[in-house]
Amino acid sequence: MRPPRRPWLLTAVATLITAAFLLPVYWMLKTGLTRPDRIQTPDPQWAPTPLTGENYSTALGYEGLTRALFNSVVISCGVVALTLLLGVPLAYALARIRMRGSGAMVLALLVAQLPPAIVLAAPLFILERRAGLTGTYLGLIAADTTLTLPFTVIVLRPVMRSVSSELEEAALVDGCGLPGALLRVVLPLMVPGLVAAAGLSFLIGWGEFLFGLTLAEGPDVQPVTVLLNAFIGQHGTSWGALMATATLISIPVVCVFAVFQRFIVGGLTAGSVRG
Repeated sequence: MRPPRRPWLLTAVATLITAAFLLPVYWMLKTGLTRPDRIQTPDPQWAPTPLTGENYSTALGYEGLTRALFNSVVISCGVVALTLLLGVPLAYALARIRMRGSGAMVLALLVAQLPPAIVLAAPLFILERRAGLTGTYLGLIAADTTLTLPFTVIVLRPVMRSVSSELEEAALVDGCGLPGALLRVVLPLMVPGLVAAAGLSFLIGWGEFLFGLTLAEGPDVQPVTVLLNAFIGQHGTSWGALMATATLISIPVVCVFAVFQRFIVGGLTAGSVRG
């Protein structure tokens, strides 16, 4: 494959696209550092002058912020655990076991990602209300898992198929057993795919707003994304405190992806080429 004749042009285009995607992030950071009386001026400023930490003081002083952050951590980690617990065996079955309807099951998983979350909110509320799960961590974790599970299975299935089945057969011959072969042979070879699925599940669980608003009956289990709605009042929106809080709750996601970036990128492409 020949290298591009004008690499600088590709670099310039990539830089412009990246800048367009990062512009909202910059504006969020800028608004959080701008004085409240200068945020909605007729002539918007690209640089916050003078810099102020007033908005962050307001955000950190909000009564329910610590509880909401704790709730988001519990929900997101629970979503990751439940997604992998259900997704790994299902992906293994679709990748290794020859059965009728496996193609239809994969298609159903793809279709399951198409409806917006608002379509699932009412049925999930009815089901969890009858099961007594509304207003609980388990109810929110189960609801968010309906969004993460189809994507996880679709990501892990080709990764599992890229692992040589001869390794499993050798483990079975040695008396390892099917669960042991999966845990001791297959999963250690799938670490990038597992990290990618876990990272994206954490991201979805951390940023989910709709289920946290409809299925949580009070602030005791509501995630931090619902807390952002508290800065939007009937007589206006506290944009400075809102953007400062949004910046604070973005830090854990940025840290997770910064630490596991190599694994996430490798996991998403691990099953694309088979040797």
